[in-house]
Amino acid sequence: MSHDENDGGFISHLAELRKRLIHSFIFLIIFFIACYFFAEHLYGFLVDPFAQAVKNDGTDRRLIFTALQETFLTYLKVSFFAAFFVTCPFILMQIWKFIAPGLYKHEKIAILPYLILTPILFFLGGMLVYYLIMPLAIKFFLSFESSGLSTNLPIQLEAKVNEYLSLVMKLIFAFGISFQLPVVLSLLARVGVVDSEFLKKRRKYVVVIIFAAAALLTPPDPITQIGLAIPLLILYELSIFSVKIIENKNLKDSDA
Repeated sequence: MSHDENDGGFISHLAELRKRLIHSFIFLIIFFIACYFFAEHLYGFLVDPFAQAVKNDGTDRRLIFTALQETFLTYLKVSFFAAFFVTCPFILMQIWKFIAPGLYKHEKIAILPYLILTPILFFLGGMLVYYLIMPLAIKFFLSFESSGLSTNLPIQLEAKVNEYLSLVMKLIFAFGISFQLPVVLSLLARVGVVDSEFLKKRRKYVVVIIFAAAALLTPPDPITQIGLAIPLLILYELSIFSVKIIENKNLKDSDA
C-alpha cells in the first residue's frame, strides 16, 4: 500500500470521526435547549429528596441564592446535565458506528454488551443516590442543627441553590462512574490483563482501595462513604464472577 493510500485512509477516518462528533454535538445542543425550558421542573425533581426529608420537621425550609446570576447558571447546569444524560446512549451509538467497521464479527459481539451495560450501570448508580443515599445523607447533615440552647444562637441550614446541585451532581457522577467497575474489569480480563485468581488474591487490597476511593469521591460523612463502598464491594465480587465466566468461555473456544 502506497503512502498516498495510507494518508487517504487516515483522512477518511478523521472525516468519519468528525461527522460522528458533529452529530453528537448537535444532538446534545438540541436537547440542552429543550431541557432548559423544563429546567425549573428538573431542578425540582433533584430537590425532592431534600424536600421529603424536611417536610415534617416543623421548620419553614427554603433554598437561597446569594448571587444575582446564581439560579440562572444553576438552571443551565441542570439543563446540560439532563441533556448529557439523555444523549449518552446516542453518543455511545455514534462511537459504536465509528469503531464497528474496523472490528471482526467476534470482536463486535464481545464489545457491544459493554456499550449497552455502561449507561445502565450509570443509571443504577444515580438511582441509588437519589432514592437511598441522598435522603440518608440529608437527615445526617440536618442532625447538626441546633436550637441555640447550647450555642447561644440557633444553627439552621439555609442551603444554596448552586451548592445543593453541586452536591447532587457530584454524588451521581461518583456513583455512576464507580458502578462501571464490572465493565472495566471484564474488559481487562478479555485482553488478558487480569484473571479471576488475580482478583481473588488482591481482594483485601481492593477493600482498602475502595474505602479510600469512597472517602475521596464523596462528602466527608459516613453515610455516603459507606453507601458507595458497599455497592462497590458487591460489584467487585460480581466482577470476579463475570471474569470467571469469560475465562470458561475462552477455554471452551480454545478447546474447540
